[in-house]
Amino acid sequence: MADSPRRATILEVARDAGVSKTSVSRYFSGERDRLSPDMQRRIASSAGRLGYRPNQMARGLKAGRSRLIGMLVADIRNPFSVAVMHGVEQACRAHGFSLMVCNTDNDPAQERDHLALLTAYRVEGLVVNVTGRPGHELEALAAQDTPLVLLDRALGDVEADMVGLDNDQAIDTALDHLRAQGYGELLCVSEPTEQASSRQQRLGRFRERLDADGLQGEACCLALDDAPALERAIAGFLDRPSHAPKALLCANGNVTLAVTRALQALDVTLGETGLLGIDELDWCALVAPGITTLAQPTEAIGRAAVDSLLQRLAAPERPAPSRQILFTPELNARGSTRR
Repeated sequence: MADSPRRATILEVARDAGVSKTSVSRYFSGERDRLSPDMQRRIASSAGRLGYRPNQMARGLKAGRSRLIGMLVADIRNPFSVAVMHGVEQACRAHGFSLMVCNTDNDPAQERDHLALLTAYRVEGLVVNVTGRPGHELEALAAQDTPLVLLDRALGDVEADMVGLDNDQAIDTALDHLRAQGYGELLCVSEPTEQASSRQQRLGRFRERLDADGLQGEACCLALDDAPALERAIAGFLDRPSHAPKALLCANGNVTLAVTRALQALDVTLGETGLLGIDELDWCALVAPGITTLAQPTEAIGRAAVDSLLQRLAAPERPAPSRQILFTPELNARGSTRR
C-alpha cells in the first residue's frame, strides 16, 4: 500500500512565503487584518502550492477555542436557508472560522439533539433558525457565554439578537403594489404558523392592513404536501363572485412554488389573476409571464448574523442588550401582477 502524502508544515509555508511562523498563524486564525495585503497573498499562494491545511482542532485545543461557528436550520431544502447559509459561510471563512451546519428537518426532537451536539463541539457562536421552542437548550448555551443569533424567527423567552426580513415592510410593499396594479380582493397563502414567528408576523400584518385600508381579503394556512386541499382553497377563492380583480400573496418561496403548480392545474391565467411571492427564486423569472417577487437580501442577512456573533465574542465582558437587525425586501415586478 502506498504511503499517504506527508502534510506540509506551517514552518514550510513560512519559509516559502518569506514570512514568520507567527504571520502564517495569524493568517489562519482570523487575524488577517494584522497582515498587509501583499503578505496575505504570499501566504495564500504558498499554502495552496504546498497543500497546507491547518489542524483547526489542534489549534483550538491549544488556544482553548474551537474556531467553529454552529448553524441550525429548520429545513435545509428551503432555498432561503441555502442562500443565507452561503452568506454565513462566506463571513465565517473571511474571519478564520469554520461552519458546522445541522438540519433539524422541522423536527423539535432533532433540534434538541443537534443543539446538544453543537455544545459538545464547543462552538464559539451559534446561528439558529428555530423549529420548535428550544428555550431551555439555548439558555444553557447562553449560560456558557456562547453568543446566539436567531435567524428569521424570534423566541420571546430567549435573550439574543435576531436577524431577518422586516416582515411588516414586506407585507406593506406587497399590498401597495397589488393595489396599485388594480387588484382589490386578496388571498394570502401560508404554511402553518405555529412554529415560525415570521409567518405569524406576515399574516398578522396582512390582516391589519386589510382592516386599515378597507381591502377585501382572507388568509389560509395549509400544509404544502396536500396539493388537492390547496387547489380547492384557491379554486374556492377564485370562483366566488367579485367586482374586483383577484390576486394571491404567497408568504414564502415554498408557498410560491406550490401555488404556481396549483394555478397551472386550475388553468389560471397569471396577470388576470395576480400572483406575488415573498422570496426570489431562480425559476420565478422563467415561468411565463414572470412571477413578481419580494427578494430578501439573503447574503447580507447571513453576513450580519456572523457580524453580530463576532461583536459579542470580541467583548464578552460587556454584554449589550439584544437587538433586531431587519432588512428591506426588493420588489421584482413581473407579468404575474400586470393586468
